[in-house]
Amino acid sequence: MAGRRNKLQIIIDILTLLQEKEKVKPTHLLYKGNLSYDRLKKYLTELQDKGLIIVVKEKDKTFYKLTDKGYNFIMEAKKIKELTEAFGL
Repeated sequence: MAGRRNKLQIIIDILTLLQEKEKVKPTHLLYKGNLSYDRLKKYLTELQDKGLIIVVKEKDKTFYKLTDKGYNFIMEAKKIKELTEAFGL
């Protein structure tokens, strides 16, 4: 059985999902991220505050998009993951 995800793993999961699509609805993040609404809201607020994602409003719908800073974060996180796996950590 897989262990619990830590905060960094959850953030990477959210940002990776946003990287795969141009814009994503919060409900899609909720289900794909396997998070409760309250936890997702907390993470989205934090990611917005850090400039990794932005909110896009279209008519009456809300979407989230990855910023350039968020994209760079994902690239660096993948490098770190590859490095730790190469050393068996």
